[in-house]
Amino acid sequence: MRFYGREQEIAFLKEIRNTAERVARFTVVTGRRRIGKTTLIREAYKDEPFVYFFVARKAESDLCEVYLEEISEKLGIPTLGSSRHFSEIFRYLMQLSQTRSFTLVIDEFQDFFRVNKAVYSEMQDIWDEFEKTSKINLVVCGSIYSLMQKIFKNKKEPLYGRNTAELRVKPFKPSVLKQIMADAKPDYTKEDLLAMFTFTGGVAKYVSQLVDGDALDKDAMIRYIVSPNSTFLNEGKNNLIEEFGKDYGIYFSILSCIARGKNTRSEIEDVIGKEVGGYLTNLAEEYELISKRQPLFEKSANKNVRYELDDVFYSFWFRFIFKYSYIIEIENYAKLQEIIGRDYSTFSGLMLERYFHRVAMESGEFTRIGRWWDRRWKNEINCVDFRRDSAKRASTMALAAPKIDMIAEDELSDKVTFCEIKRQADEISIGVLKQRAEVMLQATHEFKKYDISYKGLSMEDM
Repeated sequence: MRFYGREQEIAFLKEIRNTAERVARFTVVTGRRRIGKTTLIREAYKDEPFVYFFVARKAESDLCEVYLEEISEKLGIPTLGSSRHFSEIFRYLMQLSQTRSFTLVIDEFQDFFRVNKAVYSEMQDIWDEFEKTSKINLVVCGSIYSLMQKIFKNKKEPLYGRNTAELRVKPFKPSVLKQIMADAKPDYTKEDLLAMFTFTGGVAKYVSQLVDGDALDKDAMIRYIVSPNSTFLNEGKNNLIEEFGKDYGIYFSILSCIARGKNTRSEIEDVIGKEVGGYLTNLAEEYELISKRQPLFEKSANKNVRYELDDVFYSFWFRFIFKYSYIIEIENYAKLQEIIGRDYSTFSGLMLERYFHRVAMESGEFTRIGRWWDRRWKNEINCVDFRRDSAKRASTMALAAPKIDMIAEDELSDKVTFCEIKRQADEISIGVLKQRAEVMLQATHEFKKYDISYKGLSMEDM
């Protein structure tokens, strides 16, 4: 698959490169594994040679040997001859950058923890010594989010506050995902697009694997993902065990609960059988894998709290792959494919909510996008605002029917739209949505002078 999107990120990195012609720049690039950090950096700097160091998990002296060869090849200059310590190489490059501006990329930067923890303090000393006179464009990236946060956000760490810029690489936006599908399969259906989002969440590597494997409809994707030798099967485990360390078992159990719809603290504790408050805090704040969701305008920080897995792929992986790992162990891939197919409609309906949420965010039209629900009424509202008129027939659907709710507001124009999101358009009732919205307005006393509209969104609107 060719390179797609990332125009803003590339422009950001190029602007930093231009600034480094005059002054030293130190940029930290983060993002989950498979998101495309290295590919992005290579694309941004493809028009010039840059020095690329990959921090492999081997002896420091072996790394230095590889790094010296890279310097000689990319910069076309003789190097130190030999070196056993990274600090010597970094000092050499910082000295060189006083008279010559160039880019140095260090990939999997957090793995210096395994090679030699002293590297970070040594880099700090050298950076502080040469920063004012250097013209280096230093870019470091890493996939273990908690470690990258520790290195650069923990005040006790030597490199705290040293970076001059930060870039968080996120999944493909809906518009990019649509472009990819159009190129790969010009006659793609809305169901194909929803399946691609449901199974990948827009993560570049997963999208690329399905495109290159010509798995471009729902059934083909399921067969590709759930098959012998599929890299998808161990993906969640491979990515997250290193993040969690020895406590990965309890974290996996919590994430599995959330993925299966057990998303309140009490529900999770009932399943797991122990107190999980500290683990939930870590998942939300240290690892940034879940979010604490509350109804818009909820006054209490601890009431009506629901937890949600932010990563769509992990939602799928924990819901189906981790949950049914015992089926994979006996290599009954066909049976798991059947299970995913059986539950696909319900699960993809939930992911459709997230898809439209991202579409609204990408539009840049709104100042607030959120949800609202009233536990007493068991009433929820799906809301995303698109400024388009739509009227659907009112139904006799019970007001108490449970739903997942979202609201979008533009406070600059005093407009808000309540929207119901369903896979099929004929399942949407604007009449019932209006009743639910009225409950919300009476409960919160918000949007009193707003222009209020209502919208139904289905796969037809993707």
